[in-house]
Amino acid sequence: MIISITSIKLRKWWYFFRLTIHGAKIQHQLRKEKGFIRMKNTGWGYDHYTLSVWETEEDIRRFYKQGAHLNAMKQSKEIATEVRTFHYTSETLPSWKEVRDILEEKGKVMKYQ
Repeated sequence: MIISITSIKLRKWWYFFRLTIHGAKIQHQLRKEKGFIRMKNTGWGYDHYTLSVWETEEDIRRFYKQGAHLNAMKQSKEIATEVRTFHYTSETLPSWKEVRDILEEKGKVMKYQ
């Protein structure tokens, strides 16, 4: 299975509410996606994390280039100072500590002024 992990560092802690609205729309989109297996998220204050599990890389690419997820990505520079992402293959789910470590070491970083 393909594991997709993301961290989002918010500009202001109260942007959590905007993030939550985007998250709800994305979860609605996920329910309809081919190849989607599972999702979970965590976070507090400025730092938030998502983990999703997919059958293939193609399924992830199709998902993030459309709908609610694409809309959220377009608005990320308004609510975030940094977004990190990484995809990899694994048969087990990482712990949240492992997610943080992987993103710090290997994540693709997008910084916003």
